[in-house]
Amino acid sequence: MLRPILLVEDNVNDIELTLIALEKTRLANPVVSIRDGAEALDYLRREGQYADRKDENPAVILLDKKLPKIDGHEVLRNVRADDKLKRIPVVMLTSSREEKDLLRSYDLGVNAYVVKPVEFDDFMAAINDLGMFWAVLNEPPPYSR
Repeated sequence: MLRPILLVEDNVNDIELTLIALEKTRLANPVVSIRDGAEALDYLRREGQYADRKDENPAVILLDKKLPKIDGHEVLRNVRADDKLKRIPVVMLTSSREEKDLLRSYDLGVNAYVVKPVEFDDFMAAINDLGMFWAVLNEPPPYSR
């Protein structure tokens, strides 16, 4: 069974474009879309409405930096501090080109930092490449509970 791709993004247009791009890659991985950082942590920790979800970590987390409730950096900090989650690959997928955001993301343990391209075709190509790499080509560490 393929592990899901967790998309944590609050912008409806970016969610739609990302889902379309991932679909075009023909990845079989399901995509779980969550719109704020607090809900993302509930999902990852299997708490609240996600308490009964399957006991598996996502193949990759595509994480926006600017999120309601808990921002992407704080989500990343929590993921890296949790022994059950810390090995999940996290890609910061953001519109921020600010050096301080880039540096903070890497300081917190992000695996990749991708600035969302503005042009539609470039955005689609970037998501296609991300999906293929993290869900297909990357060899993840063995899953441990």
